[in-house]
Amino acid sequence: RILELHAALLAAREQLREQATRDALTGLWNRAAVLEALRRELVRSQREHVPMCVVMADLDHFKQINDTRGHLAGDAVLREVGRRMQHAIRSYDSVARYGGEEFLCVVPRCDLRQGVQIAERIRAAVAEQPFDTGCGSAALTMSLGVAEALNMGEIDEQAIVRAADEALYRAKQSGRNRVEAASTCEAVA
Repeated sequence: RILELHAALLAAREQLREQATRDALTGLWNRAAVLEALRRELVRSQREHVPMCVVMADLDHFKQINDTRGHLAGDAVLREVGRRMQHAIRSYDSVARYGGEEFLCVVPRCDLRQGVQIAERIRAAVAEQPFDTGCGSAALTMSLGVAEALNMGEIDEQAIVRAADEALYRAKQSGRNRVEAASTCEAVA
């Protein structure tokens, strides 16, 4: 009986850990978990003197899906976006649903050029074929911003996320469905 209780306790603890670190809709990491991964990777990057990147991504015109096809259709799209993003990144990269239709990727051991290439693979994976919404298909695109943490002393996670977000904003302003890179000064500001 004690062994059964112990096994049940371990299973419950694992279930709570999953709930605390995973986005319930997409199964991707949640915001808190990816920010923790980002902090760890920044420390590693500085210790090992290797670059790393952060990719901030946002679906273009996603509100139209929810408004015209309903939230269940929007949920189906978000799940499929998460799946496509997971397949477009490397096995040791982290991708999370940052909030709403926004996603954040932590890309270790990667300079800005490589980060842009990974972001472009994500962009293409989202745009390459329409999404089945359960009420027909819908073509969607994604805009992405990439920022690099250079080995230039302390860089906190908020600064690099802010730089990636500013690059994402430029991608949106420049016509959407594109990747923009943060300048070096943005990433350390």
